[in-house]
Amino acid sequence: MQIPKVNQTPKVIQTPKYKKILLTGVNGQVGHALQLALANQSGLFAELVCLDRSQLDLSNPQAIRDVVQAIQPDLIINPAAYTAVDKAESEPDLAYAINATAPGVLAEEAAKLGAKFIHFSTDYVYAGNKIGVYVEDDATAPLSIYGKSKLAGEEAVRAVGLPSLIFRTSWVYGAYGKNFLHTILRLAKEREQLRIVADQIGAPTSSHSIAQAVVEVLARWDGEHSGVYHLVNAGRTTWHGFATAIVDAYAQLQPARDWPMLKAKVANIGPITTADYPTPAARPANSCLDCTKLSSDFSVQLPDWRDALMAELEALPTN
Repeated sequence: MQIPKVNQTPKVIQTPKYKKILLTGVNGQVGHALQLALANQSGLFAELVCLDRSQLDLSNPQAIRDVVQAIQPDLIINPAAYTAVDKAESEPDLAYAINATAPGVLAEEAAKLGAKFIHFSTDYVYAGNKIGVYVEDDATAPLSIYGKSKLAGEEAVRAVGLPSLIFRTSWVYGAYGKNFLHTILRLAKEREQLRIVADQIGAPTSSHSIAQAVVEVLARWDGEHSGVYHLVNAGRTTWHGFATAIVDAYAQLQPARDWPMLKAKVANIGPITTADYPTPAARPANSCLDCTKLSSDFSVQLPDWRDALMAELEALPTN
């Protein structure tokens, strides 16, 4: 009996773009979101190594060198940072060790391996006194230890000269971690009235939006572009506007999600000035960042901050 021939299409085996990615700070907001986003992009890499603070001590340069050389990644993504903005005023050495020295060491070790490097920075590198949005080439003039340490980290990475991307973002929050979203929801459950700063403007940027944008960039980045990029959700508001949007969106979702009721209503959230709420660290009054360069070089655009907020709220636990 003759066995009929079957036409078969040869299987195409796709080689992952990255053999091994090292991701730091996985217990932080952005690191956690990146870990989840990358887990759904297994075709992009062969191995993903995720480290938290206990596994990678960014205050210890030699420990950083030892870990990177042991793992041998061809891409390092570093969202880990010292983010206690006010506490940094009294802990400058630790802030600089983690935000300035560590990124430089990571970049040096990446360069030794011929690896690429992605790092995250902040709107706090600007003074916030510009009229209009900030572009990447605008003069930096940080007002706080946190901002100064993050700028020093940018400079340390650029000094190494390897293929690298530095993403400046702003007002980061998410369903995971401690942030403004959770603070407002906690206070709105405890109090009937809230008073929130209304003379600082910026773009609330969700950790999920950041992670999705970085994944898109990774798929398109071949090392031809290096440098600083602004990466924030579209649109702008004040902290007061952000707080009222949180309470309003929560109230819309609450009946279907069976969340606890809020005591505070939008009408009971009062605007105050920065002077009314003094803090150890000064904040930029204008944190609006222009993302045209990101869109032009990588065809990546983040959603409006209101849409991103709704997505983060929908990701909250139902209890």
